[in-house]
Formats: sequence, C-alpha cells, structure tokens
Amino acid sequence: MQPDNLKIKELEQKAKQIRRNIVAMIAKAGSGHPGGSLSATDAVTALFFSELRYKPDAPLWPGRDRFHMSKGHCAPLWYSVLAEAGFFPKEKLMTLRQLGSMLQGHPDRRTPGVEVASGSLGQGLSVGLGMSLAAKIDKMDYRVYILMGDGEIQEGNIWEAAMACSHYKCDNLCAILDYNGFQIDGKTCAVMNLEPLKDKWLAFGWHAILIDGHNMKEILSAYAEAKTVKDKPTIIIAKTTKGKGVSFMENVCDFHGRAPTKEEAEKALEELK
Repeated sequence: MQPDNLKIKELEQKAKQIRRNIVAMIAKAGSGHPGGSLSATDAVTALFFSELRYKPDAPLWPGRDRFHMSKGHCAPLWYSVLAEAGFFPKEKLMTLRQLGSMLQGHPDRRTPGVEVASGSLGQGLSVGLGMSLAAKIDKMDYRVYILMGDGEIQEGNIWEAAMACSHYKCDNLCAILDYNGFQIDGKTCAVMNLEPLKDKWLAFGWHAILIDGHNMKEILSAYAEAKTVKDKPTIIIAKTTKGKGVSFMENVCDFHGRAPTKEEAEKALEELK
C-alpha cells in the first residue's frame, strides 16, 4: 500500500521541527555533530512516527520494536526524536552535553528510550544481531532497526556482524545506512571507498534497497518492503546530504563535528521555518 500524501506532508513537517531542535540544542551546547544528525533526520523521523511500536510512558515495554543508533555522535537527532515522541519533556533538549544532564554527547541508558550506549563506531550492527536473535529465542515478534554511518562501515566489525546476521537469517532486522558521503576526515570515497556498496551487502546475503534518503515516499516504501523479506536481513542504503536543510552546512565536512555559532544558528533556524 502506497503512503498517502497527507501522511508524507505530516512527516516532512515533523522532520523540519526535528532539524530545528538539532540546530538549537547543538548551538546552545556549543558542541556536537550537526552534519550527520541533519542528514539522517528524514529516515529516523519516518521510522519513529510511522513504523516503530513503542510506549513513551513505558520505555521498557517488552513488545516494543528496538532502535539503536550505532553512529552515536549523532545523538542530537535521537534525543530530538525521543522528545517529540513524548519520552521526556522537550525543554530537556536544551541541556545537551551539560554536566549532570541525561542528554550526553553520546547516548547512554540514562535517557528514556535509549536501549544501549553507543559511541564506539562499528559496534551497533552487532548489538542489532543480539537483539534480533533474542527476539527469535524468546519467540517475540518485535523488529530491530539499526542506524549506521557510511564512514562507520569501514570498520571490520560491521562486516563480521553482517555475515552473522545473514547466517542466522535475521529477517526481523533492518539496518539503515546514512550514506551522506562524508566522515570526519573528508569524503568517504577518498578515505576508504565503499563502492560497489549495494553489491557488497548482496554478496553478504542481505536484501538491499537503495533509496533517496530525503524522499519520504521512498523511505516509507523501503520500510514496508523490509517487513516482507523472509530468511535474510535487510539494509536500506539511504543516499543523503550531509547537513541537509541548512544551505551553508550541506556537504561541508567542517560541520561534521562543529557547532554553529549564535549567528549561524539564527540563520539556520530562519532557513528551517
């Protein structure tokens, strides 16, 4: 079934609000990673507000679908989505990276809705493998979603986990790759070329879907397709733009890990109206 235009428009508006939150909270903290947070916003927004089963007032509800952000430095995105979904008050977003805040620079379990701490890149798909196998052992029907970064998948641990996920036929697991083409050291194609990327995942026994990671219709269709796949895991390779939504941040490597100044934040928020 194709997603209706009203639902798509609502998700696009929600994504715009989440982008505003990301810019505001990182600017207030004076530290953080806007580029990759903004690039993955559409995929994660669609996931939380259209696909995932969860109960904000009962974050550990056993029947919940699991989400884990392997690229933990993009925590501002995760925190913003959790706040918009009702896991904690939105005003808490402005405490990002403050001493004693439950919203640290990398996620940990003090934040309602966070399943596992993350930050050491390359480990998230292994976490997803464990969650997937736990569901099968316990005969639970929840699904597992893992968000990874493209620089991150240069890590060997990712490919060990990819092989194991295929071996154990983890069809309840869907990985989402934020393929924005940049990492902290520059373009991924220059640091360690990933192509032919879809072919690599296919060779590892995965079902692979290549989409425009900013097209809500394609994102929703990919999530729907992933649910139909049997006996193998799915990866959604989402082609995205680093810093999406803020013109002067788009495809600028400097904004991988630099907070906007007060003036830059004001300009960005004006663009995101």
